[in-house]
Amino acid sequence: MAISRYIKNPALYALAVGAFGIGSTEFVIMGLLEQVASDMQVSLQAAGFLISGYALGVVVGAPIFTYLSAQLAHKRTLMLMMLIFTVGNLVCWWAPNYELILTARIITAFAHGTFFGVGSVVATKVVAPSQKASAIAFIFSGLTLATILGVPAGAWLGQNFSWRTPFAVIALIGLVAMLILYLFLPATKNDQPQVGENASLMGLLNPNILSKLLMTVLAFAGFFTVFTYVQTLLTEVSGFSLDAVSAILLVVGLGIVIGNTFGGRIADRQPRWANLITLSILLLSLLILPLTLNQPILTVVLFGLLGAGAFATVAPLQMNMLNAAQGLPPTMVSSLNIAAFNLGNAFGAWLGGVVMSQYLSVAYLPWVAAVLVLVAMVLAVFDSRASVQTVSGPDDAPLECLRI
Repeated sequence: MAISRYIKNPALYALAVGAFGIGSTEFVIMGLLEQVASDMQVSLQAAGFLISGYALGVVVGAPIFTYLSAQLAHKRTLMLMMLIFTVGNLVCWWAPNYELILTARIITAFAHGTFFGVGSVVATKVVAPSQKASAIAFIFSGLTLATILGVPAGAWLGQNFSWRTPFAVIALIGLVAMLILYLFLPATKNDQPQVGENASLMGLLNPNILSKLLMTVLAFAGFFTVFTYVQTLLTEVSGFSLDAVSAILLVVGLGIVIGNTFGGRIADRQPRWANLITLSILLLSLLILPLTLNQPILTVVLFGLLGAGAFATVAPLQMNMLNAAQGLPPTMVSSLNIAAFNLGNAFGAWLGGVVMSQYLSVAYLPWVAAVLVLVAMVLAVFDSRASVQTVSGPDDAPLECLRI
């Protein structure tokens, strides 16, 4: 029923296609590291930096590119980001050496945060007020589909043709996304607040904004502390074969899709409590997972719940930031939260590696991750108590927190 709301809204499909392409280019490298390392004659560790380097590129690029494009119409900004994305993937396809691939990956990542940040704002403008969070979840469905379709397809192309082939295909997706955005995305007002630039940027440093960003970092750090090492958990602790890992990852992907949709709907219906509800699901999955790792069926179920819980938080966290953007540039606030998701990605992967190498067994990673999510929940409790239902502003302003 939720999907049927958007059948007649091609703008959201245009944004979702772009999200699918960007999600594919972010994650596809995970299945190609060995081929890249061998071809470029670098270590597997160096090849791995093509993943973490991308995440850090999002963190750095999101605020910079959003600031530089602040005076452009939203449609032009989104098309420009897709152009950067397309060119970056073409360079990855052609690059003769590792250094150029890494540079292209980082430059491509610069467009990531701004696309999702501005895209989230645009999504709230092209739907009814009661569907804003669901609209954000809908465009992020492109990202979730990339994890269960784009990444396996890229790995298959890399294994059967060349590791370069997926980047050429993704660049083609970028061109298609640009065309669809041009044809179907309406012009939306760039409603940056009319305040001094310095005052506006300083407003981003207020405790309310920073606590929401920290909530996002901690939530996704909790997820990636575990998910980065999912293969090790499944094979070394649960005893699954390598062949079974791919099938279990499909279950995780299905959970991600379901959780993403659920998060959008709950954020529309219960905006004040959505973060607590979705973070509770994520925390519950992390607390129970270590207790089931020796029971195959329950392990698969819990990993599916883990994916659902993690991506159920996306729309509520993003909408929460937009609701806090009163008097601040909404696209900048939104883009910073996208950067926070990726900072959580990088921090979680690093923390999991440190814990395994110096302190605990990989089986304890879910409990370490649960501590991070628990802190995020504490922030969410204070945030829900401090939240104030506001009266909706102009039709094109994504600033209200709806009364249900």
